[in-house]
Amino acid sequence: MSVLPQLPHALNSLTGLLAPLTGHAAAPAAAVIAFTLLVRLALHPLARAAARGERARAALAPRVAELRRTHERDPHELQRALAALHTAEGTSPLAGILPTLLQLPAFFVLYHAAHGTHLGAHWGAPVHAAVLAVVAAVALLSYRRARKAAPDATGLARHLPLLSFATLVPAAIMPPAAALYLATSTTWTAAERAWLHRPHHGKGVAGDTPSAGGSPKTSDDRPHRK
Repeated sequence: MSVLPQLPHALNSLTGLLAPLTGHAAAPAAAVIAFTLLVRLALHPLARAAARGERARAALAPRVAELRRTHERDPHELQRALAALHTAEGTSPLAGILPTLLQLPAFFVLYHAAHGTHLGAHWGAPVHAAVLAVVAAVALLSYRRARKAAPDATGLARHLPLLSFATLVPAAIMPPAAALYLATSTTWTAAERAWLHRPHHGKGVAGDTPSAGGSPKTSDDRPHRK
């Protein structure tokens, strides 16, 4: 039996469970938010893997740039050198991409569930406008964070932070409940990335990633033997 046809019923059941706590008017919105948070929480280990992949690529970026300069006239030798570098460091140029792709089915599932139940059809333009305002605010914060993370980017990379605003058009044309899902999901993503990429002082995700030399750094806080 397909899972997708059952999701609208599950979302309706969740709405009924939340109604005594939030009131019947707010229960549909609370159900969409709760459903989104549950799915994103389940996908959090994948986000941690993606963050480690991003940090690994950032650590290797200077050496990759040097190899590109050295072998700019020999693409085949460049590919061989890059493959050897990633093998030696135990990472992959595709690190972090697979977890992102695996999140797409969950996004489509949530969209189907929210659209199939027609939740929020009576919310009206003011509620939809408020949801769009949240999406726009999160997009702006994500854009500023991306520009701050790569202030010296040039060429196409300089314009990549603009992709943060790509969620505005879908949120504007989606049904209100689906737009609420998108607002909740993008807010989670922004908070999750800020948390995973914060300075850890040797702990957490930052401490999980080996240095560019290939081995994790150890702390100097241990007492030294005399």
